[in-house]
Amino acid sequence: MTDRRPLLRAIFDAAVAAAHPDVVLGRHLPPPPKGRVICLAAGKGAAAMAASCERHYLDALKLEPQRLLGIATTRHGHGLPTRRIKVIEAGHPVPDEAGLKAADDTLRLAAEATADDLLLVLITGGGSANWLAPAEGVSFAQKQQVNRALLRSGAPIGEMNIVRKHLSRIKGGRLARAGQRAAAIVTLAISDVPHDDPSAIASGPTVPDPSTLADARAIVAKYDLAVDDAVRRALDDPANESCKPGDPAFARATFELIARPKVALEAAAKVARDAGYRTIALGADLEGEAREVAAGHARMAIEARAEGKRTAIVSGGELTVTVRGNGRGGPNQEYALALAGLLQDTGGVAALAADTDGADGGGGSASDPAGAVIDAATFSKMKSLGLDPVAYLADNDATGFFSQTGDLLLTGPTLTNVNDVRVILVD
Repeated sequence: MTDRRPLLRAIFDAAVAAAHPDVVLGRHLPPPPKGRVICLAAGKGAAAMAASCERHYLDALKLEPQRLLGIATTRHGHGLPTRRIKVIEAGHPVPDEAGLKAADDTLRLAAEATADDLLLVLITGGGSANWLAPAEGVSFAQKQQVNRALLRSGAPIGEMNIVRKHLSRIKGGRLARAGQRAAAIVTLAISDVPHDDPSAIASGPTVPDPSTLADARAIVAKYDLAVDDAVRRALDDPANESCKPGDPAFARATFELIARPKVALEAAAKVARDAGYRTIALGADLEGEAREVAAGHARMAIEARAEGKRTAIVSGGELTVTVRGNGRGGPNQEYALALAGLLQDTGGVAALAADTDGADGGGGSASDPAGAVIDAATFSKMKSLGLDPVAYLADNDATGFFSQTGDLLLTGPTLTNVNDVRVILVD
């Protein structure tokens, strides 16, 4: 069989390129105000957005350097050199002390904005973990514990963020409230959430939040999350309700999506079509348990193979993993591991599943795998090594499995984030 790995990688790279800040940000940046441009960025693409912002204002528009300032908070290993906007690397997916300080400094800068200043908020996925500002009465350690419990629960990102928003002084519109004296608050966002809900991207720091404290309490109960009494008290306190439509904080606030998963997925599908595959596009908003989604996609691949049709099955969205074992991995690796078990006896099949930010699960390191690739070489290797994909799946140890087969996809930080890209090629 022809090696499809270069094509799989080209498909993934096309999705990332379609959403990179260097490509999408510049044309959306607003004109400078009478006073300063205060740039507040968060997420895995925050440093790239800050650097692009500097090129636009300082180099293209020749703005006086002292009129541009700000803070960009990003994941460890995702930083870039900047001139005026300070880059801080912080923890993700579990927040750390750096993110705690960065969020406090961000809120302070927002509060210092005057009626002559533009508050420019640039956000990508990951911002919710990067900006950690616990609600009154909730300690840093307690907020970390909640994050860990949510990550292990199997809850979709939307539900996770509802809880986070009601335990925060920056999420759920509160950053807009802090900066409401500015002449304008302009938020430019790269979406990493299903359906591109503004209130879910980085937990919506500058937009109204439709969810409530009651919703957050219901999610804690639904997943039986182990949380401290201080967290329960915070979720009972009306003072921690998020900002709702009509709040004065949003009087001069605008929000614009500058990149979204759908466009990235369309770019990926085009590469497959150009290579001669009919494409089955399953959409950019898929959610669900990774192994269950993989089972459905494996059936589609087997049917396409039986029909003798050269097919690319392309999907996006954000899958979840309910952690029951002690292994390592993320939803894309778990999806690929489930496929490996289901497709090992099907010839002519190759697949890639990866997170467009370059890190799928993992411990928060820049060297974490982006996902995994499978093909005939994978099936041969797992049989020769006696690897049982079902056993590794039971232990949630996709990283352990693919480390042995040599199929981890290692891209390093891509400096953007438009969710996951999964493609199955059937020849």
